[in-house]
Amino acid sequence: MRRYLVVANKTLGGEHLTDRVRECTASGPCHFHIVVPATPPDDHPWTESEAGSLAEQRLARALGRFRELGADADGEVGDANPLAAIEDALREGSYDEILLSTLPPGVSRWLKLDLPHRVQTQFGLPTTHLMGEPDATTP
Repeated sequence: MRRYLVVANKTLGGEHLTDRVRECTASGPCHFHIVVPATPPDDHPWTESEAGSLAEQRLARALGRFRELGADADGEVGDANPLAAIEDALREGSYDEILLSTLPPGVSRWLKLDLPHRVQTQFGLPTTHLMGEPDATTP
């Protein structure tokens, strides 16, 4: 069974990710572990508990969507720093591939940090970078 580590935040509900999950499940048995970094909102003053709560909401919606697609999935809220969140997840489990979902260039903080390249380099796992628009239902 292939194991995928899915790392996303505002793009968790996008069609780009849904399409990739469908492709993976069509290829054979697989499991998805979703990590949602507790990234603080950037449009107002925030608290750590608010960032965690938003990430929990996104995770719950994503788990529901993945399961509707017939995917075996679980997940967790991770560190606000996506690299630290990935490192924590890799300490707890092993994965065949990382699916990293970001916003498009220009609006994505993760792309400004060169996250796709840094993830591939730091963790040495095949990394698929997916880009999508924010989920309309995501706060």
